Amino acid sequence: MDRLKICGGKPLSGDIAISGAKNAALPELCAALLTAEPVMLYNRPHLKDVCTMETLLGQMGVRLEHHNGAVTLHAHNIDWPLAPYELVKTMRASILALGPLLARCGEARVSMPGGCAIGLRPVDQHIKGLQAMGAEIDLEHGYIAAKAKKLKGTHFTFDMPSVTGTENLLMAATLADGVTVLHNAAREPEIVDLADCLAAMGARIQGAGTNTMTIEGVEKLHGAEHHVMPDRIESGTFLVAAAATRGEITLHNTDPSSLACVLDILRQIGLKISVGKDTISICRNGHFDAFHLTTEPYPGFPTDMQAQMMALATCADGVSTLTETIFESRMMHVQELKRLGAKIDVEGNTARVTGVKQLSGATVMATDLRASASLVIAGLMAEGETIIDRIYHLDRGYEAIEQKLSALGANIERISGSGAGI
Repeated sequence: MDRLKICGGKPLSGDIAISGAKNAALPELCAALLTAEPVMLYNRPHLKDVCTMETLLGQMGVRLEHHNGAVTLHAHNIDWPLAPYELVKTMRASILALGPLLARCGEARVSMPGGCAIGLRPVDQHIKGLQAMGAEIDLEHGYIAAKAKKLKGTHFTFDMPSVTGTENLLMAATLADGVTVLHNAAREPEIVDLADCLAAMGARIQGAGTNTMTIEGVEKLHGAEHHVMPDRIESGTFLVAAAATRGEITLHNTDPSSLACVLDILRQIGLKISVGKDTISICRNGHFDAFHLTTEPYPGFPTDMQAQMMALATCADGVSTLTETIFESRMMHVQELKRLGAKIDVEGNTARVTGVKQLSGATVMATDLRASASLVIAGLMAEGETIIDRIYHLDRGYEAIEQKLSALGANIERISGSGAGI
C-alpha cells in the first residue's frame, strides 16, 4: 500500500495545468451507453475512478480506445447490462450506469454503490425518479434490478438536490417518450457539462444549471465529441495549498467561474487573487484571517472543499468555524489533523478551529478522498516529516498530485512496496 512522505515548510511556486474533472468525466463516460455511435471525450483525467468506470463499461461490451489524453467509447453492442459489486463497491459513481442502461436496453442490474465512507448518500432519489418514468424496480440481494419497455416523460421533484440523481434522470430522460421536467434539480457545473455533452449527442435539454430542467426525449442519440471541463476541486485544492505554504502559483486550463464561492473566501481572508479566462493566480504575503463557512449545494460552498479549508484554518489568525450540511460523516480528517498539532473542537456538524503558529509532522491516515487532500496540505505546512497512509483514496480524484506538487517546489514523494501499509 502506497504512502506519501512530505517534508513541509517550502512555499509552492510556479505554474500548473489542471486536469479534467472527475465528477464530469464519470457521468459522461456513462452517457456513451445511450448511443450506438462513437463518443469521444477529450481532457480525460487519468484517475483510479475513471479507470474503474472504463473497466465497468468494458465488461458491459463497450469498446474503448485511448489516445493522447482522450478516450473514444463504442457502445454499439451492450452485451451485459450489469454493474457488479466487485467494481461498484469501490466507486459510488457506478450508479450512473443505471439510467442510461435502462433507457437504451430496457433493463439494468446495478449493485448498491460504495465509495468514500463520508455518509449515507442514499440512492432513493434515483429509484423514485426512474419509477416515476415508468420503470419497475426491485431491490434484491444488494442489487437494483430495473426494467422498462420504454421510459415515459414525467414531472419529478427531488426531495433534496442530488448531483448523481439529477445526472441519472437527465440521461434517462433523453431517450424517454415525451417531456420530462426535473424540479429541485442540482445545479453543479458538472451537470451543465454533462448536458452540453448530451446536447452534442442530439439531446434536447433546457435549464441546465438551474433548479428546473426540461428534457424532450428523442428517438435516438448519435455520436459526438466533447471536452471534459476542468476539475474545480483540484483547482481549489492547489489554491489552498499555495495559500497554506505562503506560496505564489498560477493555475492554467481552469475555470474561475466554477470556483466563485471559494475565491470569494480566499480574497476575504487576505489573499491576493487574479483571474483570466482560464487562469487563476494566487499569492499570500504574511498572515491571513480566520474565516467562517457552511457547505451548501451549488452555488454555495462545495462540500468537496471543506476538508482542505479546514487544513488552511489550522494556521489562520483567530478562530474559524466550518459547518458541514451535506454529508453527516465528513469530518473524519479532524482527528488526523489534530495528530499534526491542530486545535479543533467539533460540536454536532460544526468544527471550531483555533489557529496555531506551526503544525508538526507526524504519521497520519487518509480516510476518504478529500480528507487525503487536507492531510497533504497540512503536511506541506508542517515542520518536519509527515507520512500519509492509505493514499489510494487520493488516487481516486487527483491526477499525479505528487508530481504536480513537486513541480511547484514541494518536497514530496510516493513510497511504494511492502511495509508501506499500516
